[in-house]
Amino acid sequence: MKPSARIQAAIELLLEIEDSAYPMDSVVQKYFRARRFIGSNDRTDISNRVYSILRNKAKLGWQLERNYCQVTARNYVLGWLLLGEGKSKTEIDELFDGEKFSPERITKEENEIVDSLTAHTLEHPHMPEEITTECPKSCYASLKAKFNDRFQEEMLAMQGPAPLDIRVNTVKTNREKVLSFLHENNIKAEPCKLSPYGIRINQKVNLNNLKPLKDGSIEVQDEGSQLIAMLVKPAPSDRVIDFCAGAGGKTLALAAMMNNKGKIYACDTNATRLKKGAERFRKAGFHNIETKVLTSGHDEWIKKHEKSFDKVLVDAPCSGTGTWRRNPDSRWKPLGLEKLVQQQYNILSSASRLVKNKGQLVYATCSLLKEENEQQINRFLKEHKDFEPIPCGIKGEPYLSLSPAQNNTDGFFAAVLEKSARNSGI
Repeated sequence: MKPSARIQAAIELLLEIEDSAYPMDSVVQKYFRARRFIGSNDRTDISNRVYSILRNKAKLGWQLERNYCQVTARNYVLGWLLLGEGKSKTEIDELFDGEKFSPERITKEENEIVDSLTAHTLEHPHMPEEITTECPKSCYASLKAKFNDRFQEEMLAMQGPAPLDIRVNTVKTNREKVLSFLHENNIKAEPCKLSPYGIRINQKVNLNNLKPLKDGSIEVQDEGSQLIAMLVKPAPSDRVIDFCAGAGGKTLALAAMMNNKGKIYACDTNATRLKKGAERFRKAGFHNIETKVLTSGHDEWIKKHEKSFDKVLVDAPCSGTGTWRRNPDSRWKPLGLEKLVQQQYNILSSASRLVKNKGQLVYATCSLLKEENEQQINRFLKEHKDFEPIPCGIKGEPYLSLSPAQNNTDGFFAAVLEKSARNSGI
């Protein structure tokens, strides 16, 4: 593709991301699947530019508005080329040449944008802190209070790309064999520092063509997500439930830790996601997993199975603030936090009914907000006296709290709560 065609593709992709309710990575994949003619180098250039723009959206928007420019996908690209990539006015004219598959020529109004932004940098001394840190106003107060002096460090870490981690399916292989395979195929990789099942890949690579992924020997999973599954500590003889299983990433990790024994129920209200999960379970060689579509928090199945599980994992739907590196567009979408927090509490309360005496309930989110994490657990413990928190943090803290800056994982929170027969009234 000509450089100008890459610019036009970036504008089109930005528009599709803005108009879609799906996560950014899914939209990007769909865009390129529909355009098989776009080569791999072109795809890399286009997607890198779009991710960079969305990782700097607040700063770009502030600069555009400051110069009385309309905030549009085309102007975001124009602003990024000038402020992020340092393009000259001559280069801009060459990229916006109006030819087929290229952006239309720069208008008179846009020429004023180019003149006002040329030779300037992306940041400006008058920018408010929430702009320089790319922190939405809806999250600023909460995250500022949470991180205090580390706020800017944490927000800066959220602006870079996320690492690529895989988890080894120990029922089929082990980490040493997978590392050897990767090195033999000239793929730079090293053991994860926190997860004994994890491998971090230190280069861009298409895993889809690798045999271990095709046969279920490995799964793509952030190291932090692996640690959440490890907190459940399922024994091979346990009855376990992954209450919000989705497509089954953590279910697979639990099944491997149980050595394909015991019984796991992967539950979700979304039948389509569970179907995808079932396909992954079969590929990975597990036969101790059963899927169950739940209709509501008062599902008859829940009533029937009250107090019958040793371990219950609630990987609750959340704001996803801990995954901004992967989907930078998500930070600018409405949170609906009040409704979300109540939904989480309802799910947690419903799932707690399934825990047997002396069993454990693990609550987790990929959020950094206290409203979804510590405050949620405090409310639950206040209203459910039969549960007690078990310290599960890396350094002995009450809860597990992970962040890109501190752990180079996605942002995660988790609490382990044990059901006490003493307080259960039985």
